[in-house]
Amino acid sequence: MAAYQGAVDAGAPAIEVSVCATRDGVLVCHHDTNTLRMTGADLEIADSDYGRITVLKNDARSWLGPGARLEPIPRLEDVLDRFAGNQVIFIEDKQGTNTQALLGLMDKYPDANEHFVWKQTAGAPGYEAAASRGYRTWGYFIDNSNNQFKALAPKFDLLGIYHGATDEEIKALVAFGKPVICWEIHTRWMRDRVLGLGVRGLMCSNYPYVAGDEASAARDAFATGVRSAGDLPWVLGLKYQPEILPREKTVRLAHDSTSGYLLGSMGPLTSGDQEIQLEIRWPELPPGRHAGAGLAFGMPDDSPYRAGIPGTVGGYHVLLRASGAVEVYRRNVTRGEEATADELIGSFATEPVASGTWTGLSVSMDSQGLTVKRRGGAEAWSASIPDTAYRGGYLGLLKSYPDPVAVDFRSVTAGSATA
Repeated sequence: MAAYQGAVDAGAPAIEVSVCATRDGVLVCHHDTNTLRMTGADLEIADSDYGRITVLKNDARSWLGPGARLEPIPRLEDVLDRFAGNQVIFIEDKQGTNTQALLGLMDKYPDANEHFVWKQTAGAPGYEAAASRGYRTWGYFIDNSNNQFKALAPKFDLLGIYHGATDEEIKALVAFGKPVICWEIHTRWMRDRVLGLGVRGLMCSNYPYVAGDEASAARDAFATGVRSAGDLPWVLGLKYQPEILPREKTVRLAHDSTSGYLLGSMGPLTSGDQEIQLEIRWPELPPGRHAGAGLAFGMPDDSPYRAGIPGTVGGYHVLLRASGAVEVYRRNVTRGEEATADELIGSFATEPVASGTWTGLSVSMDSQGLTVKRRGGAEAWSASIPDTAYRGGYLGLLKSYPDPVAVDFRSVTAGSATA
């Protein structure tokens, strides 16, 4: 319910509701047919009475952060009572056995055909019963396996496609001339890609960020214990989500791979002279003096960025090494099979980093170039680099080594250098 209300408050024109029925026939809003993933209790909803479901709480803290609230599993009727009068609601029967019960409930609401859309996988039954009662139908596809577009797309009013489909597949579905909605969209570059292919709508769980084009913050919100909209790991999965430590106002990267953490909430920076500041700490020093961590910046969009990994978006990154070396790299754009390594464009030596000690870095960008400093030390701990190749406004945090040794970040600020 909190997610639905949050989407409505943020201005979303529609919400999407997944539905399952309990053993005693109560329709509840839950994506999974089993409650284990979200509540920790291994229950099949179809085999459980509603009274058992009411005591469970959805726990999204592993994804949203430790400050996120536990949320109950709401009844569908309570959700519809709150929103059906004013919102468009896409409804999907996740169990595939509740068509008549769902349609019967939907029919009870005034102007139901104007407020409800029947949602289902394109190959499933059910759409005919919904269409016969005047409801619009949305059939969605993962891709075009077995030429299913041609066989199934004509049956629906609206069409859906997974963001992992190829450009050619998305264009092929758009060519049917019906509005296409793409899911799930988490970032602005994903949004721009599919809209450029002719998609008309987006289904996303990061609405305040995806629907906008401006920064929502000038500093990190790690102290809240809740991940800000737009702050995302380089792979959209629980395994790669950093740990947020609110008491220490810190975010920690400790994955067994090189890592990147987009601070989309702080991007894009406005044009003109800009300054970014942050602090870095290793609770225990990583193996090898040359392991590094730092900041990516200057990227024109919010595509994933990792140090040493070629990509289709250019930018810069600065790495603080455990040895005390500070290095600045330009990441040149790569296409197809081309893979050009990051180009070192500046460096300077400082004293070695001590475990458990915070080290401050700052990056300034202006029309003449870049200035990178390690704060709190000698005046010579800086480098000015006459490079203006990239002036995009997105930034992110980096761990440049594969070992699962934690590195912490805090006090990240970004904005006008004259502010």
